[in-house]
Amino acid sequence: MKTANRFRLAILAGAALLAACGGGGDDPVVVAPPPPVVPEETRPQDSRTFTPQDPSATTFAAMSGVMVGTERWAGVLNGAAYRVEVPASGWNGRLVMYAHGFRGEGSALTVSNPSIRRYLIENGYAWAASSYSTNYYDVRTGVEDTNALALAFNSIAAANGRVLPAPSRIYITGHSMGGHVTGAAIEQEAMATAKNKVSYHGAVPMCGVMGDTELFNRFAGMQVTAQALAGVPSYPTDKWSEIVGLVNSTLFSTFTAANIVPTAQGVKYLSVVENLTGGERPMFDEGVLYGRSFQSAYGTFGSDGTVTGILNRNVLDTNALTYVIAGDAPGSASLNASAIKLTAAPDANRLRRDGLRWIPVINGEFKIPVVSIHTLGDLFVPFSMQQVYQQRAAAKGNAGWLVQRAIRGASHCDFTTAEQVKAFEDMVTWEQTGVKPLGDDVMTPATVANAAYGCTFTDNTLGVDDTGTAASSFRPIAPACPP
Repeated sequence: MKTANRFRLAILAGAALLAACGGGGDDPVVVAPPPPVVPEETRPQDSRTFTPQDPSATTFAAMSGVMVGTERWAGVLNGAAYRVEVPASGWNGRLVMYAHGFRGEGSALTVSNPSIRRYLIENGYAWAASSYSTNYYDVRTGVEDTNALALAFNSIAAANGRVLPAPSRIYITGHSMGGHVTGAAIEQEAMATAKNKVSYHGAVPMCGVMGDTELFNRFAGMQVTAQALAGVPSYPTDKWSEIVGLVNSTLFSTFTAANIVPTAQGVKYLSVVENLTGGERPMFDEGVLYGRSFQSAYGTFGSDGTVTGILNRNVLDTNALTYVIAGDAPGSASLNASAIKLTAAPDANRLRRDGLRWIPVINGEFKIPVVSIHTLGDLFVPFSMQQVYQQRAAAKGNAGWLVQRAIRGASHCDFTTAEQVKAFEDMVTWEQTGVKPLGDDVMTPATVANAAYGCTFTDNTLGVDDTGTAASSFRPIAPACPP
């Protein structure tokens, strides 16, 4: 009797629950419709068209003076032109991906050979480089297209009659925007969100934008302080063209592509720039006097914060910046109070459902050997990018995977080939043996300000591949290291 009652009570309870939920009998069960799929927004970059400069190319010129024979293949992959070079014999099984720098805003897509090409092919490496399928500051496309080419390496070789084993190691290196591509490609976020995923074994970013959008914040800081010191602190920053003449005449007695002479007020401004770009250090004065990269930074002023249509909303934010005029605490305080503050739209560079962010981030989340080199006189992608990179890697507990080297160059990407080869060699040795190479302390102000800073890894020896480079122009007139 007790068992039967229990069963009857259970049936009644079940019926009551079913009725309460709107079910029972032949009544239909109402299921809420799924939420609508919201398509990702589009931006100006998505409507631009680009074309490989030579879409019919199937090969490219051999390098002169190299005793090693190679096979060289060119083509187009997913709208991006590419080049691949493999030793005809004796390939060491390692592939090096090269990421080029900013190409401007034209429609023609071009490929660059790596600056250390001679070293690579003479030492048995294969290399590959993509034009990317877009121009502008499109790091997202740079990562995706470089990764896609790495993944297609074996099929490209096979299509050209060369059946190769999969690479035993894949390394990545790049200059400037290509340094940003390099740094972003090895991040955990890229592995989680990129459409084309590659597990790299080591990286050498050179003169890279290692602070991602922080570079544009520094440019904005340079602009708002120029306006403040010229007496127009609150003028709308996107109307820079209306006041640039006034600002220039206030801060400079001469401002040309080749020559800058500051006024007394301009000397204060350049002190602010020095502190925004890495602090007191050797080669800053040379960077201003003849390095010519400051003019490139100055040319970015007036931005609306969308990075010329890569984003839809303003990404510029100067709230975390502190401006310092060396030796002038009252002037610094006044400047910080008067300079306009820019605040980014909170979702300007958000995570996306369709792959990488529009401007991929460098969070310092990597666990492979990285050797990063940067010139001290670079004011376009300034040395402060290395300080941001170090801070981010340390915050994630990954500073042990990062070696940074200061090079005494006066301009942007002003490296000798020897300096670049040494960084790559040391990265590979670290990856192969576990022995970490030496680097420079980029964070301690007194160390960075020392007159001998950067001497350890600077090699002014000009080789056959340095002709026509910034190093060939500026190293002969750069100050020597102290005895």
